[in-house]
Amino acid sequence: ESSRCRGKIASSTITPLKDNRTFIVSPYFDNRERKLTRVIGIVHHNEVKELYCWFCCHPDGKIYVSRADIDVHSDRFEFPYGATDIVCLEPENCDPTHVSIHQFPRGDIDQLPRFEIKNRKAEPFPVDFTVCISTMFGNYNNVLQFIQSMEMYRILGAQKVMIYKNNCSHLMEKVLKFYIEEGIVEVIPWPIDSHLKVSIMWHHSLDAKDIGYYGQITALNDCVYRNMRRSKFVLLNDADEIILPLKHPDWKTMMQSLQQQNPGAGVFLFENHIFPKTVSTPVFNISSWNTVPGVNILQHVHREPDRKDVINPRKMIVDPRKVIQTSVHSVLRAYGNSVDVSMDFALVYHCREPLQESLPRDSLIKDTTLWVYNASLIRNVNKVLHQTVL
Repeated sequence: ESSRCRGKIASSTITPLKDNRTFIVSPYFDNRERKLTRVIGIVHHNEVKELYCWFCCHPDGKIYVSRADIDVHSDRFEFPYGATDIVCLEPENCDPTHVSIHQFPRGDIDQLPRFEIKNRKAEPFPVDFTVCISTMFGNYNNVLQFIQSMEMYRILGAQKVMIYKNNCSHLMEKVLKFYIEEGIVEVIPWPIDSHLKVSIMWHHSLDAKDIGYYGQITALNDCVYRNMRRSKFVLLNDADEIILPLKHPDWKTMMQSLQQQNPGAGVFLFENHIFPKTVSTPVFNISSWNTVPGVNILQHVHREPDRKDVINPRKMIVDPRKVIQTSVHSVLRAYGNSVDVSMDFALVYHCREPLQESLPRDSLIKDTTLWVYNASLIRNVNKVLHQTVL
């Protein structure tokens, strides 16, 4: 405890440690069971054996070192690197504001980056619904569908959308800037490919890189913790997916009903249904939209039928205070139960490449739920396009 708190405050979203096998995203205070700091990070699953949290205690500025429990999430999908919780018990009678992570219990603190421990103070929840969109990459340019999804989220009740952005097109940057200025979007820079060889596949056997799907799972976990104290619910889905209520006008009334039916549940899973963008219905053909890159979801209202032997993956609305670790289609560890929401109550509208491309059109199921919102959706999308793209 001899030295004082120093070291440079880390400023980027992903910070490599000296070993280049450990990458720190962000520490969060977690007192749901005990008083601890949970650091969301990425580590090499078998090469990182020991890490220590160096806490900075106030007001005396003493250092307290505590050995970390390194908990690599179980859903690595065989990639060598995986989402990891680096968990340290906090010292008694000390409420540290910053922590450094080191491979050793001794050393020179001046050389270590310091990270601010978030979620330290309890705040009233400013928002009801936050959407987490993990890893925008590949020079993303599906501008029209992105704006339509954003406007659907707003109609359904989202007040915040968090986007972990690796890269996107110049036009998309303009749209993001507009939404940031509106106060609805928060962009978290996600430069994971400057640290690791990233795959666009979900499993190592399909593409032998360091980590799967641009580190999507780490981003989702970070998003849950980032919103733990500021959002009543968090939705984990992609920009081409919309959780559509079938019996309620919006998410708020839908979630009230689901919570009444399932007291104590903290995780609600919705069936994902593919609406192939290759099958279109010539309606809502708005000429000004034709110049905008991307898909017009209003023209895609045929969904693929379920396949008998294939598990239909789900997307989630969670109470973030009940989640300990999440994956993409389910929660790995949580307080309280998970509920599979039935298909007649709500579904995930997912407009993308078909999964069953050989199916003839008449084997698809026409589902025009989206059209319920067409008037306000068209009006809102036009407003955004005129202020950004057109």
